[in-house]
Amino acid sequence: MTASTGDDSTFASTGPSVAIVGAGPAGLIAAQVLAEAGCRVSLYERMASPARKFLIAGRGGLNLTHSEPRESFLARYGAARDWLAPMLDVYPPARLRALAERLGEATFIGTSGRVFPKSFKASPLLRTWLGRLGELGVTLETRHDWRGWTPEGALRFSTPQGEHVVAADAAIFALGGASWPRLGGDGSWVAPFREAGVSVAPLRPSNSGARIVWSDFFRARHAGQPLKRIALTAGGVRARGEAMITEAGLEGGAVYELSARLREEAEWDGAARLTVDLRPDLGEAELVARLAATRKGESMANRLRKAAALSPAAASLLREAGLDLPSEPKALAMRIKAVPLAVEGLAGLERAISSAGGVARSALGPDLMLTARSGQFIAGEMLDWEAPTGGYLLQGCFATGYAAACGALRHLGLAEPTPWTGPWHAGDAD
Repeated sequence: MTASTGDDSTFASTGPSVAIVGAGPAGLIAAQVLAEAGCRVSLYERMASPARKFLIAGRGGLNLTHSEPRESFLARYGAARDWLAPMLDVYPPARLRALAERLGEATFIGTSGRVFPKSFKASPLLRTWLGRLGELGVTLETRHDWRGWTPEGALRFSTPQGEHVVAADAAIFALGGASWPRLGGDGSWVAPFREAGVSVAPLRPSNSGARIVWSDFFRARHAGQPLKRIALTAGGVRARGEAMITEAGLEGGAVYELSARLREEAEWDGAARLTVDLRPDLGEAELVARLAATRKGESMANRLRKAAALSPAAASLLREAGLDLPSEPKALAMRIKAVPLAVEGLAGLERAISSAGGVARSALGPDLMLTARSGQFIAGEMLDWEAPTGGYLLQGCFATGYAAACGALRHLGLAEPTPWTGPWHAGDAD
């Protein structure tokens, strides 16, 4: 097996034993920090290979983090902002980019501000990272499905060979949430945690598609087509980007950015209101002028196509809102820039990119250690926070994985890594 956050030196693993349950990014960064500090680290993974979700996410271009200014970046974490801010300051985007560089994957900032490895892939980075961890003496045990604790506090795993019980000086849990269950994160850890007296907020879909009831005509004609260069508004928050029309509603980055607000409003009121601006690049006055300049008697379809430059799918969405289209330019422009849609809720966890909920902050000490179980730490998506796609999810997983590892080192009486003295952003982010 083989992977680094910092130094390139190799350590002999002769110190305290630490079990890390879950071999995604949070677990891997924790393993590296602990192994470099001299711990004997064992990684336990439910699936046949590590970091399955990380690899799948990297197929379309691995979005590691974002170059957004610190305050805007932190705001993406919503209610968890103040809680996560100290951890993100210790492990900021520049530090994650530096890790990728040390693993042979130079990074760059795309036009959207997102940060990617130049290879656009997760597999080269993961392969090198696992190699580095192997050099540090970290062992990886796959097909180990964590089932809870023994009465003595040891970890219980179900394996193809039967139950495997592991006693360690400390443990870090990085089992993920409950999205994309086929990749390993099925939320099965919730029951044993609750049985142990740990408060766990319900796992709910996040970064998930909006469920909208389309007409049969619209669904048959436009499912699978994109809505490009649009802006969506929900709960007073506006997100620009693209969306994909699906048979069940809308998906895409702009939708995911608003998913938390859509979910909360739908849960409270039974439905949420989503407003679509089909021409956010045009002010209302300019759009009115363009519509007014069309020839008298020109069909509505031609006005929408030529004057408003709407795609067939976008033009059809105007009618799908259930209202007659006004011919008067100002009224039509207002409709184009504010198409109302009713959202029934979010697509389920099986289609969500991430999940909200998890181990409550009230169940944790400042080092991310469970107050109910000494020496047991939580990291990554298991914690009760959420963030939109765009690099914020991965950055949060790395930062909390690093924080949990440092908490374990303090618990074990070992020295922590050298503090980060670099900037929040680095390289071409400056």
